[in-house]
Amino acid sequence: MRTSRWDALMMALAAAQGVLLLTMPMAPAIALGVWWNSNTISHNFIHRPFFRRRSVNALFAAYESVLLGIPQTLWRDRHLAHHTGVHRRTRVSTELAVQAALVLSLWLAIASRAPTFFLSVYVPGYVAGLMLCAVHGYYEHARGRTSHYGKWYNRLCFNDGYHAEHHARPNVHWTQLPAYQEPSAHVSAWPAPLRWMEGFSLQALERLVLRSRVLQWFVLRAHARALRPLVAALPHVARIVIVGGGLFPRTALILRELLPTARITIVDADRANLDRARMLLGAASSAIDFIHAHYEVMPGAATSGRPYKEGDATVCDLLVVPLSFDGDRTAIYARPPAPAVVVHDWIWRKRGASRLVSIALLKRINLVRA
Repeated sequence: MRTSRWDALMMALAAAQGVLLLTMPMAPAIALGVWWNSNTISHNFIHRPFFRRRSVNALFAAYESVLLGIPQTLWRDRHLAHHTGVHRRTRVSTELAVQAALVLSLWLAIASRAPTFFLSVYVPGYVAGLMLCAVHGYYEHARGRTSHYGKWYNRLCFNDGYHAEHHARPNVHWTQLPAYQEPSAHVSAWPAPLRWMEGFSLQALERLVLRSRVLQWFVLRAHARALRPLVAALPHVARIVIVGGGLFPRTALILRELLPTARITIVDADRANLDRARMLLGAASSAIDFIHAHYEVMPGAATSGRPYKEGDATVCDLLVVPLSFDGDRTAIYARPPAPAVVVHDWIWRKRGASRLVSIALLKRINLVRA
């Protein structure tokens, strides 16, 4: 290997992708393969060829061209032009001609021997993969060069999330990018292919759930399954404070069943949400306190900026923080403001005792203790 032994892993994964496509030739596998490989293996190979020998690099580029259906010389010229900000014409070369011929030969072979498969599986999968790449590239730059520091995404995609850092130092090997984190970079909680989710309002999704009894049943069941083992591990809980959760009070509904003797307080900055919660909780609302206030994280307890004092309604044994919490979630994990804190978070943020809520909801819950 020319630079790092870690690049051997990419070579092995490219080989594994070829085996996977031969054994499971399905449109989703083709689409995800085109997207993932183009933004990881192929992308890193363009910037820093893996091998010392030029002939071996040429062979690997030819293999990648056939595997992805994209001549790698063409992809390299376009991508390096993107980094320089200068429009470059594609250079016709022997290497490009060989790669294009290999791709066309593969397509002709598949189309002639299995035309139905080619038109109904390969072509849709290939086009979908190119569309995923386009979405990925767009959202990496939509608000300026944007990075994502999620641990699992960067493990699975070889630090692809360090995008601002990569643009600042395109010749730095992918293993070293975390050491050059840009303090002024735009940062997103979403990886590039899912960054369109930033345009969705969590409250809008909650309102969608309220319109469907089937969705309400699914959401309640998924959250109850995740909460049950975490709550069972807690010592006696007399007071519970739920931040937000007024729009669809799923946590209050579940905890009323799991901890029937505990006193529950819901703190929500939207009075209309509290009124709706009273209606949805029905008779159970008589045993619940509703506080119209904005919850602020401070050591011990806080709400609406009021100082902590004994008897404050926000002093509790268990605090529940929603996914839509607009405060400092990192501070909650670092210094839990209650003896036990349940934090609703995205699926890739695992902290403390953690349980998956649902892959479909991209959500998990984490229990941290003071």
